[in-house]
Amino acid sequence: MKRLSWDQYFMAQSHLLANRSTCPRLAVGATIVRDKRIIAGGYNGSISGGVHCVDEGCYIIDGHCVRTIHAEMNAIIQCAKFGVATQGAEIYVTHFPCLQCCKAIIQSGIKTVYYATDYRNHPYAVELFDSANVKTKKVPFNNFFEHDNQAEKLKLFANIMKKLESAGVEEDEIKELYRQAQNIFSHDV
Repeated sequence: MKRLSWDQYFMAQSHLLANRSTCPRLAVGATIVRDKRIIAGGYNGSISGGVHCVDEGCYIIDGHCVRTIHAEMNAIIQCAKFGVATQGAEIYVTHFPCLQCCKAIIQSGIKTVYYATDYRNHPYAVELFDSANVKTKKVPFNNFFEHDNQAEKLKLFANIMKKLESAGVEEDEIKELYRQAQNIFSHDV
C-alpha cells in the first residue's frame, strides 16, 4: 500500500470537501491545517439555511455569483465561529484563491497556501501574497481513487467491442454498450 504524503492527504481532504459544493459553476474545497492537524474545512456554497444555486440557479452580478461564499472564506469563518486560531496555519485549496479570498487568507494569519489547480490567478493576489510573505505552492492532486490500469481497461473494452461487431451484434446494442462504458469510465476518473 502506498502511503499519501501530507500534502496529498490534505489536498485529498479539500477535494472531498469540494464534493459538498452547491455551486454548479465550480466546486471548490479548502482545508486549514496547523501542526499537521486539520482545524477547519470549507466548500463554496450558499449561507447556512439559504437557497442553493444547484436548486435555484446562480445569482450573477458582474459575472460573479453573489449567492455563494467561497471555500476559503467558509473555512476561515468556521475557525472564527469556533474560536480556533489561524495564525501561522496553512490552507490547502483545490483552486488558486480569488483576490478577496487572498486578502482574507492574509488577514487571518495563514502563512502558506497550497493549491491544486491554477484558476484565474489574479496578478494582484500573487503580488499581495508575496508582499505579505505568504508562500504559495502548487500541489497537483494525485487522485488515489483512480485506478492505475485505466488504459488497460479501455484497451480490453475496445477489443471486446471489435469482436462483438465482427460477430454481428446489432448496431443499437453496440451503441448502448458504448454509452454504458462511457458512463463507467467517466466516473472512474
